[in-house]
Amino acid sequence: MPDTIALKTTATSGKTFSGPNGAKPKRVLSPRNIMLYGTLFVAAAYYLLPLYVMIVTSLKGMPEIRMGNIFSPPLEITFEPWVKAWATACTGLNCDGLSRGFWNSVRITVPSVIVSIAIASVNGYALANWRFKGSELFFSILVIGAFIPYQVMIYPIVIVLREMGIYGTLTGLIIVHSIFGMPILTLLFRNYFASLPQELFKAARVDGAGFWQIFLKIMVPMSLPIFVVAMILQVTGIWNDFLFGVVFTRPEYYPMTVQLNNIVNSVQGVKEYNVNMAATILTGLVPLVVYFVSGRLFVRGIAAGAVKG
Repeated sequence: MPDTIALKTTATSGKTFSGPNGAKPKRVLSPRNIMLYGTLFVAAAYYLLPLYVMIVTSLKGMPEIRMGNIFSPPLEITFEPWVKAWATACTGLNCDGLSRGFWNSVRITVPSVIVSIAIASVNGYALANWRFKGSELFFSILVIGAFIPYQVMIYPIVIVLREMGIYGTLTGLIIVHSIFGMPILTLLFRNYFASLPQELFKAARVDGAGFWQIFLKIMVPMSLPIFVVAMILQVTGIWNDFLFGVVFTRPEYYPMTVQLNNIVNSVQGVKEYNVNMAATILTGLVPLVVYFVSGRLFVRGIAAGAVKG
């Protein structure tokens, strides 16, 4: 069967040999594969086991939880803890669950992501293709800003926001998130735009295209992966933020993470572990969905943005 097996015929010392041509197939259960897949399985189990415990606990009633076996699946599935976590759990003086915090987080995350990505993409484009005097110094300052601990800047930012009259408001928190996301996003966009063929930029310049024409008509359509990377980083960072949310806002504007902390650490009444687990899963659901939907583009964008510095 020449279409399935390649036969090779050679003449050596007057003898003719024929047989399969090509590399010897590797064994599936070789020691190397057993070691590799065994390590991956252990790592996956290590990270998925807490999630499994959270899910099964959130689907149990409190009498079943008090039996003590946290790894057993629920004998009777109930969604009452999820409903309570979303709508009626008490977060301080309010007993409207995580629903208010969810919409606060949406109102914080969406404009923060849009503003920070819009400004950082223009910064990265300018630093990669439109070098100006002092551009390297400006870029160095941005990179240094990415490594300054947030805690060092809290008190000065509180004073600035107070003088501007926006301390304790969603607007002030949006500005804070946009500023702190700028350094790392600018670095990503600069590296990505520097990795694109310079011939495209030069050809557009020869044709008379200006700064914004090149950016909007050439660079942006070619940069979907890095925009997805920036979106995932910002959505994950802003949605999961607790420190800025509790410092720069008032109780009525608390994001979902702050309300989750109030639910889990409540010292009043019976400790409802099923409600706590349901509230935790609900809080982390948005970043998980965003990552799983666009994970492939995330890997592509990170790899492309790491080509040049």
